[in-house]
Amino acid sequence: MILAAGRGERMRPLTDILPKPLQKVGDLTLIERHVTALAKAGIKHIVINLAWLGHLIEQHLGDGARFNLNIDYSYEQTALGTLGGVVNALTLFKEEQFLVISADIVTDFDFHSLLSHSIDSHDLAHLVLIEESHFKGDFSLQSHRVTMPEAQSFTYGNIGLYQRRGLMHFQPGQILDLGQYLRQLVGLNQVSGQLFSGLWSNVGTIEELDRINQLLDR
Repeated sequence: MILAAGRGERMRPLTDILPKPLQKVGDLTLIERHVTALAKAGIKHIVINLAWLGHLIEQHLGDGARFNLNIDYSYEQTALGTLGGVVNALTLFKEEQFLVISADIVTDFDFHSLLSHSIDSHDLAHLVLIEESHFKGDFSLQSHRVTMPEAQSFTYGNIGLYQRRGLMHFQPGQILDLGQYLRQLVGLNQVSGQLFSGLWSNVGTIEELDRINQLLDR
């Protein structure tokens, strides 16, 4: 699943007429970069949640045929938040375990490496963490177990595997926060993780968009 329903307030006025996932990084839009990478990794089915100007994203990507995969869209009348969007789309998922990424990051992470990863029966999530000096760390990592932040902490890279059974008790249509859910799971020792040190950039502002474009032009 690609999370693409946000308003992109910090990127206005660009996002007043074009949703953030359709902003260009290099020759491709943010969301095209993800769909292309997921297709290359062998993924055949993607769910994308939409709200603000979502019809433009659907028009741009279509049914996914040109990427050799299938895309389903989950529309939200009002954006339901990072977890609410996932819960609202649960009926569209074909597997018990699924990947969730945010549309507004740029990364060269190898998504294929997660396809063969099976979450332990006790766990409900597996997170990709990054070392990012611009952000206060969300979690720490000890022997592939995600813990609450300590002296050395890392940022959740908005790439994670999730178990459907951990979300079934939530009601669709609610505004829910993924960060709060993850902190609850970490407190219960139900989250594994890995550290990624490759290309990763959050794209939440015009300045960050310009910065990643300049970096990739080098």
